Amino acid sequence: MRIIFSRKGFDSAAGGGASPIVDGRPVSLPIPAGTASTTTYGALGLGDHAAKASRGKLGAGDLCHHDPMFLEHDPAIAECLFGQCGAAQTHLERQGVGIGDVFVFFGLFREGMPDGSWGQPHHRIFGYLEVEQIVPLAEGAPDDLVQLGHPHALAMHHKNDVVYRGPGRTARHASDLLRLTVPEGPPSIWHRPKWLKHGGLSYHDKPVRWQQRGRLQSVARGQEFVADIGRRQAPRDWLSGIIAEINRS
Repeated sequence: MRIIFSRKGFDSAAGGGASPIVDGRPVSLPIPAGTASTTTYGALGLGDHAAKASRGKLGAGDLCHHDPMFLEHDPAIAECLFGQCGAAQTHLERQGVGIGDVFVFFGLFREGMPDGSWGQPHHRIFGYLEVEQIVPLAEGAPDDLVQLGHPHALAMHHKNDVVYRGPGRTARHASDLLRLTVPEGPPSIWHRPKWLKHGGLSYHDKPVRWQQRGRLQSVARGQEFVADIGRRQAPRDWLSGIIAEINRS
């Protein structure tokens, strides 16, 4: 089994700022889109948040790359659709990512303060996807993905374009359990789970990244970092706790 730490949403390069924590809930802002989108920030109810986070560069009428896409078919059934392609998808393939693996989505967030200022930006987990199906798009996208307006179904991004789908939700609470960044920051310094050791996370091979006191200096760029946990119980217990916290009402 593999746990994939997947970086998504606004940051200083994509969007221009951090996604907000609104009324105690992390709200991940999709990155701006090119032509392969029919979804605006306004359609998702994120127009004001996008404008504030981007310092006015984006707004309700701008198109966004709505991916990952989280759907609640009813209170008991939630699904996530996540598209990947190009070099990032090649990395996932080489790492053996497949059915039964779990994406843990994280991003850059900050919280508004009572005086109108912003708290310090930090990385936190905001959602997950348990992979039940991998849909290749090279021969065309299924009708339901097109009707949903998933950006990877609207236009081919690369010859190895796929959509991962399965159960998944976004967090309702910005709890400390879902925070990756250490309390004093900066965002790239994480308090890593005890089960995660040097050599156990793709793109993080350099020994200098594995610091004392259980800290990890995460790489500045990159989308997916893969941990092959095999049959070990400790990472499974950690993952179960993360999913339970995300699903907490």
